[in-house]
Order: sequence, then C-alpha cells, then structure tokens
Amino acid sequence: MTPLTAIATVEGNRRPRIRDHKAATLGLLIIVGFGTLAVLAPVITPSSVHQQAGPVFGPPSSSHPLGLDDSGADMLGLVLVGTRISMLVGLTSTAIAVLLGGAIGVLAGYFGGRVDSVLMRLTDVFLVVPILPLMIVVAALWGPSVGHAILIIGLLSWTPTARIMRSQVLATRERAFVRRAKALGAGHAGVIWHHVLPRVRGLLVANSVIVLASAIFFEAALAFLGLESVATTSWGTLIANAFNRAASSAGAWWAFVPPGACIALMVLACSLVAMSFEDAGNARVPESHIFAGRLEVVRDEQ
Repeated sequence: MTPLTAIATVEGNRRPRIRDHKAATLGLLIIVGFGTLAVLAPVITPSSVHQQAGPVFGPPSSSHPLGLDDSGADMLGLVLVGTRISMLVGLTSTAIAVLLGGAIGVLAGYFGGRVDSVLMRLTDVFLVVPILPLMIVVAALWGPSVGHAILIIGLLSWTPTARIMRSQVLATRERAFVRRAKALGAGHAGVIWHHVLPRVRGLLVANSVIVLASAIFFEAALAFLGLESVATTSWGTLIANAFNRAASSAGAWWAFVPPGACIALMVLACSLVAMSFEDAGNARVPESHIFAGRLEVVRDEQ
C-alpha cells in the first residue's frame, strides 16, 4: 500500500456533503420556490384578487386555473398572497425560536453546573405543556394578528432546539481543541464563537428547517381555529374560510386543496432537507487520529 493509496482511501471515506443528496436538492428547490413566490407575490398577483371575478365557487377554467372561492375571488391570486403571509410567519417565528433555543442550549451545554440545571428546568417546564393548546390559549388572550402569531409560535417552539444544541455542545466542549483554547487564555465568548458554534452550526441549520415546517403548520392551525385576523390571507385562513363556508359540501375542492397542498409540500420539503442533513451528519467517517496512524504505518512499512 503506497502513501497515495492511503490518501485515496481517506478521500474515499470523506463525509458526504448535503449537495450530494438529491432529496436535499429537491427540498431546497421547493423551499426556495415558495420563497420566490412570496417575494414576487405583489408583482405577479392581480390587484383585484379580493374582488369578485366570477360566480361563487366557480370551477377551474382557463382564466382561473384554480377556480374561485366563496366570494368569487380568484384562488390562484389568493394562494399567492397566502404564500407571502405563511412564509413570513414561518421564517420569522423560526428565527425567533432558533435564536432563543440555540442561545439557551449553547449556554447550558457550555457552562454546565447550575447554569445548565436552571436553563434545562425552564426548558422542561415548556416541554411538558402541550404546545398547540398553549398556543391557542395565548393567542386567545393576545388577540388575533399576524404579529401575535409570529411571537406565539416563536416563543413557544424553542425547546427542541435548546435540548438538541445542549447535547451537542456538551460533547464539543470536551474536545481537545476547546481545552487547548481555554488553556491558552481564550475567554468564554471567544471559545463559544470561534470553536463551539462552528462545530454545531450544521445541526442548528438542520433543526431550523424542522422548526420552519412546524411553524407553518402551527400558523395554519391557529388560522383554522380563528385565532388569526380575518383580514389576513394565508394558507391557513384560506382553508378555514373554505371549511366555514361549506366548500366541501358544495364540491368545491379547489377552495381548500391548493392551500392544503402548499402546506403539505412545504412540510415535505423541510423533512427532505432535514433528513439529508441527518444522513450527512451520521455518516461513518474515520477519525483523524486513525488517518494519521494509517499513514504512519505506511511510512514504517516503507
């Protein structure tokens, strides 16, 4: 076995990258596609989207590919407008949940001891409470609005992120490079920023995708239960309006299937990306000291 063969063996066992997963590529394309529609919605949506364009529950046609809703408004335009609101709520509440949960998890895992006990007991309190009923109660108390929906979902969805980040940081803080940085006089902030966060950011991104899927689902649930402003057009409110106005009884499937399909597609896309992150992270890769030992053996044999 030559040194070149040993190096080729090491390179052949490299950790798979996310872009190597077709499922991740498909999921990212779907997410980016919905994000693009959300950004371009004001431009590509007709200005008369909330005005009657035909008969109530008019079926799909060449002029209205997704049919009309209970007020005769174009469903395609409504779905595009709903994409903007649903993505706004999902992304913003995800950012709140990930930042809050990530900060709590990193601090608990890095410092340990009393800090860990206090932060994890706080996390356990929120974990044992069913999140959807708690969201319903808080939304009813605060009142229906998009801003309240973002805060409710964001402030009540951080616990899984906190626990996942804590467990990862607990393992990372015992690594030799972290101990070496501390021994050389690096402060806690510097160690966390330069040595801990770079090792856990991949897991944080993967978890963020899952939180995004949950946030969009929770937004639809709150809207369906009437805990979002009736003036708001989102995927959830479109489904709620179709249900409240007996679209199913009228056979107008086009009034609730398109927004429901958008929610399902987003959840599926997020799941594909998250699973690809997990597959890439769990790949069996030889440790660096094993590589070094293998190369040393090759040198000795020569």
